[in-house]
Amino acid sequence: MALRLARTRDEAHLYMDLHPCQRCGSVEVEWKSALVDAEGELARSYSGSCECGALREFVFRLPAPGSVPASGDRYHFGGDQPSELLDAGEWLWVADMTASDVPTDDPTAGLNALSIAVAAMNEVVKFIPAGAEAVPDEAFWSERGRRVRDQEPGRFDRERLLVVRDSYWSSLAERQSGGDRS
Repeated sequence: MALRLARTRDEAHLYMDLHPCQRCGSVEVEWKSALVDAEGELARSYSGSCECGALREFVFRLPAPGSVPASGDRYHFGGDQPSELLDAGEWLWVADMTASDVPTDDPTAGLNALSIAVAAMNEVVKFIPAGAEAVPDEAFWSERGRRVRDQEPGRFDRERLLVVRDSYWSSLAERQSGGDRS
């Protein structure tokens, strides 16, 4: 089976967080990372022991050098191409979860949550082909992603996605400037 591409460390860790231990359901693992040769390719392996003692490991293909531009953003999940790890519905789910639980009593945690929400919305938009107005059906391959799409397919229209992303970005910019003290 071909290894999936993890475009950035942030994307790899998010993917691992969304795939809890099959034995106990925990995502708490102190991951050890190493470069490995996997199927003749240079890859990154993350391994560790779960709280229940289960050994966990993920191995991801590395991006081509220079294919993921550096970013000054707090969270950066990848370059211009859509994710191979998370589908469009999962990215929207991540944005929904983080934006719906922005801490008001911890400014740093609030900035982190909104930064993740903005970055996740940017990832959803990457699945829309040039000239298309919505995320296509083939951009939903996970059970969670299809469930999110099926609940409200219109949320995957380009215009709606951009409006939501821009509202998260405005909230983030306001917090960064110190305007939102709630």
